[in-house]
Amino acid sequence: MNYIAHIRESDSQIQSVEEHLLGVKALAESYGEKIGVKHIAGLTGMLHDMGKYTHEFREYILEAVNNPDSPPRRGSVDHSTAGGKLLYELFHEGNPSRSWILAEIVGNAIISHHSYLHDFLDHELESPYLNRVRKPQDQLKEFERSKTCLFEWVISETELRRYVSQALAELEAYLSKPSSLSGESKLMFLTKFIFSALIDADRTNTRLFEENKAVEPEQNRSKLFDAYYKRVMAKINSFQAHPAAKSPINTLRQEMSDRCDQFAEKPSGIYSLSIPTGGGKTLASLRYALKHATREGKKHIIYVVPFTTIIEQNAEEIRKILLDDEHILEHHSNVVDDADDNDEDQDGLISKRQKLKLAKDNWDYPIIFTTMVQFLNVFYAKGSRNIRRLHNLSESVIIFDEVQKVPVSCVSLFNQALNFLKSYACSCLILCTATQPTLGYVEQHKLELNGDAEIIPNLDQVIEAFKRVEIVDRASGETFDNEKLADFIKEKMDEVRSVLVILNTKSVVKKLYRQMEGIDAPLYHLSTSMCAAHRNHILGQVREHLVNNEKVICISTQLIEAGVDVSFDCVIRSLAGLDSIAQAAGRCNRHGKREIQQVYVIDHLEENLNHLQEIKTGKKLSKRILIDLMRDKNHHGGHMLSVQAMDRYFKEFYTEFNLKLNYFIKKLEKDMTELLVANRNDSTYNQAYRHAKRENLPLCIVNSYGTAAEYFRVIDDHTTSVVVPYNEESKELIAQLNGDETIEDFSRLLRKTQKYTINLFRYERDQLAQSNGLVSLLEGKIFVLTESAYHKEFGLDLDNDSQFDLSMY
Repeated sequence: MNYIAHIRESDSQIQSVEEHLLGVKALAESYGEKIGVKHIAGLTGMLHDMGKYTHEFREYILEAVNNPDSPPRRGSVDHSTAGGKLLYELFHEGNPSRSWILAEIVGNAIISHHSYLHDFLDHELESPYLNRVRKPQDQLKEFERSKTCLFEWVISETELRRYVSQALAELEAYLSKPSSLSGESKLMFLTKFIFSALIDADRTNTRLFEENKAVEPEQNRSKLFDAYYKRVMAKINSFQAHPAAKSPINTLRQEMSDRCDQFAEKPSGIYSLSIPTGGGKTLASLRYALKHATREGKKHIIYVVPFTTIIEQNAEEIRKILLDDEHILEHHSNVVDDADDNDEDQDGLISKRQKLKLAKDNWDYPIIFTTMVQFLNVFYAKGSRNIRRLHNLSESVIIFDEVQKVPVSCVSLFNQALNFLKSYACSCLILCTATQPTLGYVEQHKLELNGDAEIIPNLDQVIEAFKRVEIVDRASGETFDNEKLADFIKEKMDEVRSVLVILNTKSVVKKLYRQMEGIDAPLYHLSTSMCAAHRNHILGQVREHLVNNEKVICISTQLIEAGVDVSFDCVIRSLAGLDSIAQAAGRCNRHGKREIQQVYVIDHLEENLNHLQEIKTGKKLSKRILIDLMRDKNHHGGHMLSVQAMDRYFKEFYTEFNLKLNYFIKKLEKDMTELLVANRNDSTYNQAYRHAKRENLPLCIVNSYGTAAEYFRVIDDHTTSVVVPYNEESKELIAQLNGDETIEDFSRLLRKTQKYTINLFRYERDQLAQSNGLVSLLEGKIFVLTESAYHKEFGLDLDNDSQFDLSMY
């Protein structure tokens, strides 16, 4: 009998189960080989769909294809349990051993490949993993048939045992490798890596079958990166022809760039690159990355930035230098929401939802730009779309731009992820910023920085050489409201041509903008309520005024301060963390074309920071440093942006948040790090299980991967990405997303749609749903704002009464 894995939509061609299993096995092996776990990963591919060797699944898929208008009952066939159950029965026997661990890691990946990793032990003292792999015969009636078919057509039992022996040798080598990671941390990351390899291999094989294509040959990345490096060097060498090439600042820029080039010859590790604003950080870090990637055979160069605001700007800058568009991916956000998805009941059929799932979304590009949110989601967020990308973080150079913006609650999780990438995934990590956070001072889960980690020597002298602004303290002895601030802005506009105002909350930014309407100067507003295309349009107009030395005022939230290439004559920054003040200062006199300019730090009365604890604490600590300097101007190296001041600030900052660094989950009264990496003795769930059951849980791993993912949010509140009808292109994309497109078309559309998305908090989504401001497409997989819910100046309009004339844009 021909057992079926998939039926192609275009010509009804059948992919047999053995074709699929062996195809996924080969891909998974190639992914696992990157970190020395080829056979562990291959095992998941070989067994993940063995449950399709049943009459029940064959009849189910044929019925669904033949009767699309009345398909069989959803969820009527469980085909993902069988592979995990087989491993449990064959290798989870006798006393606890390495074979138990292998069966648990691989088995969990298999039973979870249509949802997310199961808990080995949860808060109800149940084991969802054990409940699946111990599923009784009456609930998995054709399990013996599946085993017989697997051993006859895919791999014999003798060969399987030999293959498992190779996997066990890999597991032994992996666990014995020296690292600062605990044994439980090693197992957690290995489980997630194997799950990532399976998800991507399964979806890639299915996509290639559906598109009737062969496996794409692997690109020679070293050759490509070498060509890119030559283009970068041609660009750098061209600077020598500039009349000001030998100026002190340009000479220092050249020295720092050369230093990055020399440093690229060192072994991969975790290093810091502390180039001040205006020091040529983007070009210098790219030079480092390309040379190191070429020398060490890396497959990807990944830029991780704090805000979507600078993704397109940085990507465009690098495109112009490298003269390439095809091999550069910008990943802003997840347009498709699959966090609550379990699509086992749809497997084998190619619906619109399945095409979205199969779209090429795995970060397999030479150069990638993404955000800190997306990076952390890869390791810790629920859903299979995020974790699918994890294996492609291996063999990479990853540059964390403005790394000081790692959310406090995620610091330990961030450090653990980087330590794994360094020790096991053959990746090189560069912490790139003008204001280095002291992540090494975090007591638990310390970052494993290399010795002599700083690429740029003599930081104090470099900072002094790049000094282009003076910080003026208007926060220690007075406060501002919007009325007083508006008067202050008008006063400054009599002295300079351009003023940038950065405040801490969207509501106060919007109120100040409205208060200043009618002023005799172009006035602009920026916030995360606007999609990236909208913000970029505004920034383009602002830059045009700046380049022409015309009057202009911009009022913005903090999104403008991290890496956005603008240069104002004057900046006014509402008091916040020292790193934010330093970044804001980087938007003033950015290129040093004027004499020293002023950055005014104010204390704004109307900002409600009760829900912004990191900003609130940062504000308090910065004020403390300002008061110290007011009392003694020689304190902290003589100014608030010195290395000494920054070092003290971050030490105190992390001390203040010491109890939150491990991602505390209030509802469970537990740190996420306990759920993920606590050992058997320290796991409170395991302690409770032993007490309640009077026995040990019969597993080696007791951690709660599924529960942890359920509660993980980089931003405290749950957010949903929605597409907005900003202009004609975005409206056309929305129409196409709702159409009958191919998988390749969906891949292209999802990339193009990213710049037209914003994130909604839960209360915003609920409010819009009530006012009919939100529409769902593709059975709720994609959400779209109605035109009336998007304002031409402010973006998201919760009142849903915008009169947005799209023809204007």
